Amino acid sequence: MYAWMFRRLPGPLWLRIVLTLLVLAVVVVALFLWVFPAIAPYMPFNAGTVDGT
Repeated sequence: MYAWMFRRLPGPLWLRIVLTLLVLAVVVVALFLWVFPAIAPYMPFNAGTVDGT
């Protein structure tokens, strides 16, 4: 799948590498800004199991 996407990008090799890094950065930012905060309340590691007394 990734090879197909890489072949479909326009331009020479250096431009395809830059575009791939840009797309990867956008995906990571989207995950941290919207996806991870949206699913955080449903993750089991958010509930503390150690009593602080």
